[in-house]
Amino acid sequence: MNIVFMGTPAFAVPSLEGLLSAGYNIVGVVTQPDRPQGRKKVLTPTPVKEAALRHGLPVLQPVRMRAPEAVAEVAALQPDLIVTAAYGQILPKGVLELPKYGCLNVHGSLLPKYRGGAPIQRAIINGEKETGITLMYMAEGLDTGDMIARVVVPIEDEDTSGTLFEKLSEAGAKLLLEQLPSILEGTSDRIAQNDEESTYASNLSRDDERIDWSASSRAIYDRVRGLVPFAGGFTTWNGEVFKIWAVARPDAEQGKVEGAAVVNGQASGQAPGTVLSLSPQGIEVKTGDGSVMLTRVQPAGKKAMEAEEFIRGGVMKPGMVLS
Repeated sequence: MNIVFMGTPAFAVPSLEGLLSAGYNIVGVVTQPDRPQGRKKVLTPTPVKEAALRHGLPVLQPVRMRAPEAVAEVAALQPDLIVTAAYGQILPKGVLELPKYGCLNVHGSLLPKYRGGAPIQRAIINGEKETGITLMYMAEGLDTGDMIARVVVPIEDEDTSGTLFEKLSEAGAKLLLEQLPSILEGTSDRIAQNDEESTYASNLSRDDERIDWSASSRAIYDRVRGLVPFAGGFTTWNGEVFKIWAVARPDAEQGKVEGAAVVNGQASGQAPGTVLSLSPQGIEVKTGDGSVMLTRVQPAGKKAMEAEEFIRGGVMKPGMVLS
């Protein structure tokens, strides 16, 4: 049996390697084109391409999967089954109709909730307490196909998108391997989604990364951890971008020490975004309902650093406002 695997980020690698370890015949891997990365814009292969090359697998990297030549390249592999995991492009009808066992997708949410390209980040940003993996048949719509099986994965209070990606990628690979025998035997479940319960998780934009200091402390905490480690949140300070890579949990003991520089007057009288105090624990900033402690930051033109290191530079003072 010929399997074509489609995926792009590290999330997809455990599913690919799980299929190989289980002895399935992967005849080709389809992934996104190499992209420039870092400040030097070095052309970098996707994690799935790197994994495929380690195993000596042929790799296709079409710019547009809908292009006739891309469909023809996949058809030439004669797939009996296509498995996708965070590939990043919608498959056209011509590809969906190729394999006799259909096209499967390892999706990072409990469908029909969080259809779309950023389900893991959006779940954290929205303060969800659990998410999961849905193994599904692909259809022409965006994550609208029939479901085969789901597994729930709790979202811990300290999870970031990075840690949750890792948990879900392993859960997805396990679910795929558990369900594949019954899928090939034709005995697996096929459960239609309830479209009335669906929600969408669109790809993150620059506006999603902007911190609204008038929001609650909890909402700001969830937003930052939902953006880490891929983008981080940002605000502006002294007219320049000031990135935020970590915030202490709002209900955690902050451990403030004597000698911390504190704004005169009551914090409740300060505008959201006002720097309330500077201490070894971080930068305390007024929010819509209290304050948060920034613990890892990145000033414009600098590398990310612990807030304590930044504070030692003496350039930020209590009373300054982050906008």
